[in-house]
Amino acid sequence: MASYKIYDLEERTYLFAKDCRLKVRQLQKTISNIEDGKQLVKSSGSIAANYIEANEKLGDKDFKFRLKISRKEAKESVLWLKLLRDLNPIDEDLINLINEAEQLRKILSAIINKS
Repeated sequence: MASYKIYDLEERTYLFAKDCRLKVRQLQKTISNIEDGKQLVKSSGSIAANYIEANEKLGDKDFKFRLKISRKEAKESVLWLKLLRDLNPIDEDLINLINEAEQLRKILSAIINKS
């Protein structure tokens, strides 16, 4: 898993999405893990994709809109990670990913509030 003391938010969101994918690969292949893992892969990647789109903004409204979508996807990622954590044996990686998703949500909220 990556160390998340990265100040380039594009890189940090990319690493988060990558780490979520790597974690999903390691999980036991149960129906719930497969389905929750699919949702996590989508939402974690969407955080990064929408943040990149925000930086390529067409205007201030577009910038804020994309950031809000990215923040929404971070919240959704927390949900899927918590479900995976609760249905799998104690897994430190899932706990770290939950913490990172919550940190990303807070960072995105701060950016939204300041823009």
